[in-house]
Amino acid sequence: MPNDQPFVDAYLPALLAQASQLISNEFHAIVQANGLSVLEWRVLATLADSGPITIGQLAQQSVSKQPTVTRLLDRMEQQGYVKRLSAANDRRLTLVRMTRAGEKMIANLIEEANAHEASVLEPIGAKRSKELKKVLRELIAQHRPALTAPPVLTSPTA
Repeated sequence: MPNDQPFVDAYLPALLAQASQLISNEFHAIVQANGLSVLEWRVLATLADSGPITIGQLAQQSVSKQPTVTRLLDRMEQQGYVKRLSAANDRRLTLVRMTRAGEKMIANLIEEANAHEASVLEPIGAKRSKELKKVLRELIAQHRPALTAPPVLTSPTA
């Protein structure tokens, strides 16, 4: 099917990358003004409202490389924002969860992120916004590498 648009204006990965970059950069200015790096924000945002996850899952969901996330976790654990735990069913796996200090650190940023998202999506309306998110989640699920069974904790998550 011939296309009357330049390739990158019709190519899904290019469109997704451009939209992500433009929208994210608007919010990243707020993140940095609050004293966090973009990756620190992504890690804490990924851990928000979730149970402990593996470092591999955290790297995947925060769109970063695992060694980079591991080094960042060293600092964030020293700051008291995250805690690492061992998985009971596989001692080779390290799980990460956010601490209360981490939750406190990003609570306001989560609110600001929600407000930013609302302003971005408002022009396209609630119905289209919901459908867009649904389609994006489907694409992610189709292309995300398979994950192993969830690990079991050896220590409480409180």
